[in-house]
Amino acid sequence: MAMRAEGAGPRVAVIGCGYWGKNLVRDFAALGALEAIVEPDQDVARALCHQYGTRSASLAEALADPRIEGVAIAAPAKAHYALAKEALEAGKHVYVEKPLALSTRDGAELVTLAARVGRRLMVGHLLQFHPAYLAMKAFIARGSLGRLTYIYSNRLSFGILRREEDVLWSFAPHDISMILGLTGEEPSDVSAFGASTLHPTVGDFCQVQMSFPSGVRAHVFCSWLHPFKEQRIVAVGERGMLVFEDSAKDATAKLRLYEHKVEWSDGTPHAVKAEKEEGVALPYDTGNPLKDECRHFLEVIAKGSVPRTDGDEGLRVLAVLERASAALRGPKGEPQCLPRVHPGARLAAGVLVHESAYIDDRVSIGSGSKIWHFSHVLSDVAIGDGCNIGQNVVIGPNVSVGSNVKIQNNVSVYEGVILEDGVFCGPSCVFTNVNNPRAEIVRKTQYRPTYVRRGATIGANATIVCGHELGAYCFIAAGAVVVDDVPPFALMAGVPARRIGWMSHAGIRLGADLVCPETGRRYREAAPDDLTEIT
Repeated sequence: MAMRAEGAGPRVAVIGCGYWGKNLVRDFAALGALEAIVEPDQDVARALCHQYGTRSASLAEALADPRIEGVAIAAPAKAHYALAKEALEAGKHVYVEKPLALSTRDGAELVTLAARVGRRLMVGHLLQFHPAYLAMKAFIARGSLGRLTYIYSNRLSFGILRREEDVLWSFAPHDISMILGLTGEEPSDVSAFGASTLHPTVGDFCQVQMSFPSGVRAHVFCSWLHPFKEQRIVAVGERGMLVFEDSAKDATAKLRLYEHKVEWSDGTPHAVKAEKEEGVALPYDTGNPLKDECRHFLEVIAKGSVPRTDGDEGLRVLAVLERASAALRGPKGEPQCLPRVHPGARLAAGVLVHESAYIDDRVSIGSGSKIWHFSHVLSDVAIGDGCNIGQNVVIGPNVSVGSNVKIQNNVSVYEGVILEDGVFCGPSCVFTNVNNPRAEIVRKTQYRPTYVRRGATIGANATIVCGHELGAYCFIAAGAVVVDDVPPFALMAGVPARRIGWMSHAGIRLGADLVCPETGRRYREAAPDDLTEIT
């Protein structure tokens, strides 16, 4: 098959020509858009080049080639983020197979990068291009099924057993994408359970359960230990049940309507079956989903339009996957509800967020940190490693919290507050950020910063008036009101707070000898309000 002449339309390179990438090579070649392939296995590369009349290139060569406007990435999932980032930075439009990345942090970075460089980012959620699914979605959108109440999906087979990703990340993205498309909303709660039977760390089957704000419930069941192939999604509404069975052998019967209903009598539900219990086949346009998806990517490049499965859609799917994956790692594998975490938030490994907490966009939380009941972290907040954020805490927006910080219950850390490493904020302590607030007057431009230096302790119910600095390892007694700068190691008490002594690094009050009785560290007064350690 000869390549199309230059200038006839967008040209693409396919990166990764394994099990699925070969299909992309075939369809982009059929559309006359294939410029090159990037495949490390030279035997595979030579065979595909000969079959489709294209050429082989290294990744660097493909990204440097001005004739190539877009790339289609079909490498293993663990490489998606790095390859997509490199391609976007090289000025290429990017189509990346599912999942977009392996974390919402990396996915959000790709979405932001694509917007910054003015390139399109598209995710390979193939079933969004299946004509039967599109007909199903249109049927539900018209209200023909009545109020939607329940959706469930099975993706089962016995075949490729992966080791680089578990069945959740391998199978579920398509089904989650379809469910989000049918509901038009993101789940408020996600739970999951599953098991690893062949390998201790790679799940072989799982079920993901979702609850949506509208009241719709949904679940996805995935397994690669199933005796036969089953790919089916069922939407249940007040007026019937709609089934898209992609694994059906009869291509004309993949979408069927069952006009079964539930009627209530004296508080008791009764199943009312339709005359045709086998259902009614609904018509839909014919087409090749993958080829249509490839054609769509070329149209996106040519017209500058927004992809049907753009980076934001991929990020929403990724957020559900990440929440479900966290649920699978829950205590003893039991199902648990996951937090309401914005897809744009970046959570490092080992972060625990209680199901009642909210994490907004552009939040970064370091490894091992914990966010407890009813707390809210607003946008543009950075929290370091090993922090413990108690109940009913509000942080942000635009707040920096260091590592190993403890913020006890009922504390609000407002914009303008900077907490360095090792700071302790006692229960119900108060920060302010404006000296003369009025409800009817906006004074956001008058925020005054408060710096709390490393290792400082703020006692319960203490108040820190804004615009001051609390020195390293100072100690603010319970109920004190700080109205001025506090020297390092100072012990402050009273209203207004005044220095009544010195505290050591370990939080022990120093005596006249200025030696910590717990650690033996020695200090001296360089001036009346200046304590330094003797080294």
